[in-house]
Amino acid sequence: MSEQSVTIPDDRAFASFKAECLSEDGWRVTYSKGGIMVWTQKLEAGNSVHKIKCQLVCKDVSAETVYDMLHDIEYRKKWDKNVIETFDIGKLTVNADVGYYSWSCPKPLLDRDVVTLRSWLPMGKDYIIMNYSVKHAKYPPKKGVVRAVSLQTGYLIQSQGPKTSNLTYMAQVDPRGSLPKWVVNKSYQIFAPNVMKKIGKACAKYLEWKQKHNPGFKPWLYPEQTTLPSIPLSELSIQRVESLENIDESSLAETQEGREDSD
Repeated sequence: MSEQSVTIPDDRAFASFKAECLSEDGWRVTYSKGGIMVWTQKLEAGNSVHKIKCQLVCKDVSAETVYDMLHDIEYRKKWDKNVIETFDIGKLTVNADVGYYSWSCPKPLLDRDVVTLRSWLPMGKDYIIMNYSVKHAKYPPKKGVVRAVSLQTGYLIQSQGPKTSNLTYMAQVDPRGSLPKWVVNKSYQIFAPNVMKKIGKACAKYLEWKQKHNPGFKPWLYPEQTTLPSIPLSELSIQRVESLENIDESSLAETQEGREDSD
């Protein structure tokens, strides 16, 4: 990714993302239970960026199914209970687009949103989907919603045979705000594992759902199916962290709703 302009990731960027997903250097295990592992990477003091990596063994689900499920925005609205709004804005190439996603945060935190450039690539029997934040003039930050910044976020899906796969989720995100310690701690111990559990359950149910919901429509595999308008790269710019308002939520206490650990 260029510091000066928006670029579409090349093969080297995908290879670098995969290598980081598989690397153990600098990562510390913070959760390991039920086929789910979570790692965090310690950053220098005062750095608001959160770096986390999660891995899930998807039993009885092929890598191809996991890849389709993670792409399917209509299914995302069904299984992702934290989603407030999500939609594709436009396409850049056959394997890159721009989209919007907003999600609810545990109370009393403000909700967050992002505008990202997403790209994807099959690599042999493995697949990668990754994104980073961009600015688009038609989708500025909203009042009452904190615009977060994805420095690099994505999924590595590895085939372990015809009916088993490993899913690694890695995120380097600045949530734009000084977060309370309880949020940071719970993100590693509760929020991230629960998200991976939900993804696992959603993967297991996807084929049955897809058979009843436009089963042949997979524009991530068949780009000729897309109805998205084309967007020139010149309409986009890098979303710089320092250009956004920094929200101090560090003193917010956990509410009863925020304590709930519902699955």
